[in-house]
Amino acid sequence: MQDSNRQYRDTFDTTIAETLSQAIRIIASEPVLIIPGSVILHHQQKAALVRKGHERDGLFVPPVMIASITSRCNLACAGCYMHGRGEQPAAEMSPAVLASVVRQAAELGVSVFVIAGGEPLVRMDEIFQMAREHPAILFPVFSNGLLIDDAVAEKIAACRNLVPVISFEGFREDTDLRRGSGVYDRLLAACGRLKSRNIFFGCSVTTTRENFSRVTDEKFIREMMAAGVRVFTFVEFVPMEPDTGNLVLTPEQKKILRIVLADFTRKFPALFIGFPGDEDLYGGCLAAGRGFVHVSPSGNLEPCPAAPYSDANLGLVPLKEALGSRLLARIRNEHGLLTESAGGCALRANRAWAETLMKSS
Repeated sequence: MQDSNRQYRDTFDTTIAETLSQAIRIIASEPVLIIPGSVILHHQQKAALVRKGHERDGLFVPPVMIASITSRCNLACAGCYMHGRGEQPAAEMSPAVLASVVRQAAELGVSVFVIAGGEPLVRMDEIFQMAREHPAILFPVFSNGLLIDDAVAEKIAACRNLVPVISFEGFREDTDLRRGSGVYDRLLAACGRLKSRNIFFGCSVTTTRENFSRVTDEKFIREMMAAGVRVFTFVEFVPMEPDTGNLVLTPEQKKILRIVLADFTRKFPALFIGFPGDEDLYGGCLAAGRGFVHVSPSGNLEPCPAAPYSDANLGLVPLKEALGSRLLARIRNEHGLLTESAGGCALRANRAWAETLMKSS
């Protein structure tokens, strides 16, 4: 078991390194981008060694942390995972706690610190401060893009380790249907501001059974690339609200998506990433620290964004201690039970089991 775990972690580390290397090749014509990209790649290689050292001591540090730093948002999109978590409003992590979490993550060997929400740019001053203090960490920021005006774009341009990832649902009709009338054109304007400043940025596409054929069409890829997009993240839909299971990708669509993304990688000078990705390659679900963990707006350390279960809060305990939690360890050790059913997310589909683990922890 230990050898197989080590193998999948080596595979995941290699995937991250190859993705960063590909990003550097894509931006090779932009000297202002190539230097920070090289620094981040070098740090990732060192961080992988740091993580291996912790693993020898029995601590599993994931290469990726996802932090939903706020539940506040200037939109109310249908099917939003933050709304679907069904939580009562709780106080957000203070600026001091959030800064401490990032610092501890860097020290422990985390390579990529993903910032999400809600709309994370409502805390943009803190985001920029984190990026300046940790230039070797990559900070993808998943945003609805509506707060990116000229002034914000200038600040992003000064933090080359920040990668804005703007949410689209496909073309204009799909995007405006879920996010609001006129949003698509406003997002294209935000992309224009980023592109004009040579900022490396991407788009996030919630991929559903209904929009699958449109967002995997080369026409959509070319339109987004014309807008300046160089990273495409295809996030498989998770039914966080009742009566939305019909939007989950079919097994056949999941297989096709992996093939399509590999084909796009060969055809286009851009990165194409699927989330949660090819779980078969990594021996199952990557949540709970196998590949990533999630931090809720209030600081709870959780297995993943779609699974709001926690036995440790980072405002109360250090990150190192929280990563050693019984709940995360039990999910990792029993990840073989997390064979996905018709739910988009294995943990979400097996939430009764996860809730039982949380109570016993």
